[in-house]
Amino acid sequence: MSDIIKAKNGKLHIYVRQDTYKGKLKSENWVGRTFFQGKQKVISSGTKNLEEAKIILEKWYDDLQNGSIDPPEVKVSNNEGVTPAIATSEVNNQKYTPRVEGQKIQPGSTIKEQTPKKGIFDKLKNTKIDLSFLKKIGSKDNKNRSSKFIQDITKTFSSKISEASVSNEEIAGVDITNDSIKVAQLSKEGDSWILDKISTRLLDVEQVNNNILEAKDYISEEIKLAIANAKITTSNVALSVPVTSAIIRVVTSPLMSDSELQSAIETDSLWENLVQLTDNLNDYSVFHQVISRNSKNNTMEILFVASKLSDVNAYSSIIKKAGLNPVIIDVKCFTLKNAFDNTISQDNKIQTAILEVGIDDNYLIIVHNNMPIITDIFLRPNEKEALLNIRSDNRNQDAETIIRRFSMQLKQALSEYETKYNNKINNIRIVSSLRNIEDIIIAFKKNLPTTGFKIFDPLHEVSIPKYNQDRVNIDNKSIFTSVIGLGYRKLDVFGYYKFVTAVKNINLLPNREALKRQNKIKFLSGFAFKGLAAGIAALYLFLIGLSFFEYNSNKNKLENYAQIKTEFDKINAQHSKLKKQSNDMRAALRLGKLVNSNQNFSYRALAQIARSVPQRVKFETLDFNGSDQIIITGLAFSDQDIINFISNLNAKALVELASLQAMNVPQNTGDLQAASSKKGFTILCKLKIS
Repeated sequence: MSDIIKAKNGKLHIYVRQDTYKGKLKSENWVGRTFFQGKQKVISSGTKNLEEAKIILEKWYDDLQNGSIDPPEVKVSNNEGVTPAIATSEVNNQKYTPRVEGQKIQPGSTIKEQTPKKGIFDKLKNTKIDLSFLKKIGSKDNKNRSSKFIQDITKTFSSKISEASVSNEEIAGVDITNDSIKVAQLSKEGDSWILDKISTRLLDVEQVNNNILEAKDYISEEIKLAIANAKITTSNVALSVPVTSAIIRVVTSPLMSDSELQSAIETDSLWENLVQLTDNLNDYSVFHQVISRNSKNNTMEILFVASKLSDVNAYSSIIKKAGLNPVIIDVKCFTLKNAFDNTISQDNKIQTAILEVGIDDNYLIIVHNNMPIITDIFLRPNEKEALLNIRSDNRNQDAETIIRRFSMQLKQALSEYETKYNNKINNIRIVSSLRNIEDIIIAFKKNLPTTGFKIFDPLHEVSIPKYNQDRVNIDNKSIFTSVIGLGYRKLDVFGYYKFVTAVKNINLLPNREALKRQNKIKFLSGFAFKGLAAGIAALYLFLIGLSFFEYNSNKNKLENYAQIKTEFDKINAQHSKLKKQSNDMRAALRLGKLVNSNQNFSYRALAQIARSVPQRVKFETLDFNGSDQIIITGLAFSDQDIINFISNLNAKALVELASLQAMNVPQNTGDLQAASSKKGFTILCKLKIS
């Protein structure tokens, strides 16, 4: 790749990439790359002219930032007038090509790139409403669109739920080798990974004796110590089996739906025809994942990974002996790939391979379009042992022979890949626990001078807290690659990685489906609880907000309380005075109703009673029964005034007898001057009937 030209304040990278058509090199086009919403976006300009490419790519960048979904039109300049599959793009690491196959492209003509698949919310946002759809509700096309719409919603919802479940899982990685035990736990903060916990335990070579499975008790005790030393609290762990214990193949199958594929697997017919294992299939723990489907060729690519059940159960039992719960069993080569994916920058991944060099395993990993290409490097047992003795300052014929055989196999694997996919591997990242790996790298460079060799650092992009820096402060950090790759792993109970990449989802645990169901129920229960808690919290927030609003509203209303209260007291006093006058008037009216002006006796008796009232006595009521009895109530300043009133009544001609019925001290003083001198009275006055 040529030098990168930066545009848009360094946010858009422009560089040359070779485009091919049917495996043959046809053009070298300028390509633009940027990051948008946390994901890499790559698009080809379709032209070798830098100035034209800048205009096209900068327009594409602006459209991307403005939320435009459709890529810009791409101008093609091809002097040969051939039919290249140019203007290909990689969006979110998925390659797509505009539909121009079989069409003659003339120089200076334009084509429009295929629109990337839209999200469900973009579809809703861009939907144009046409009332004529009412006539087409029952049509077949409408049903197909509705079905696809529902599928998109289901897939989007499943992806989001899966992503949420993956982000909440806590899993520690455990890497078991013949010479050490390594444990690690990582957490993710935004787009960055943090190495929370890590520990290494060196093993006694004599107790292991190059056979881990025969030293289960010793290994399990060392795992306990490593877990305790790292202060890891979760019991869920991910571990790996060696590549030599696994069968890894990418097989081509006739195109099938997921249900058809599952039916074929359940009848044991699929793997027998595609893989053709020498042993009984029931003796293996099998994992599979559809990598790609090609409807044009009616085929699909399936990743097949299998390991002997005896080996899987043996490694699982070691973990259980340590008091831990194995939830993931991966293959070591894929743990290296997992660490590689989270470390190497995107532009270098397509030109970089991983090589493990060691006493046990030696293999090369190339990942092309999510398909792992694994090439085993064959060395005899004595040659593997001889690797330990290779020194750059002391070369011998045997060492050079071993390195030459190793390099020849590497060169052949790289050449086959480059020929098949027309993509050159420029760099090889080496993972090894050998102490003389630097000397071995020097020997590799002499045999493969055009290929870059470098020890892989899995912690390059990982944040390391100060308390863990001493534990990883060594020159060869590649020994942590496998455990770091395992630390990235998640159980993925909802199949999140099915939407991302197959090689991040491998799990050879025999009871993985039951484990997934158990964790799925656990997550959904917790999800429902969180939803309920969130609902209650939202209700409380609503009530608090409502109370705050009411408080402010009432506070504003009470600002004039003192003034309003003063006005109220004034009006209330006036009301009391008017109410007293009203009561006096009603009493007078009632008294007048009792008097019959047509009866001479009543008039004369009333007149005599009125003349009998002393000056210091006041009437309140006068009740006449219409015959011979009048009850008089009122107020007097003293007892003597009451006695004088009774005496005056008894002196009248029409009064037969006046007597005191009751006396009291009234509560309402009225207009009397002294509260201590007020007396209330009730007098019964019996009239003489002639």
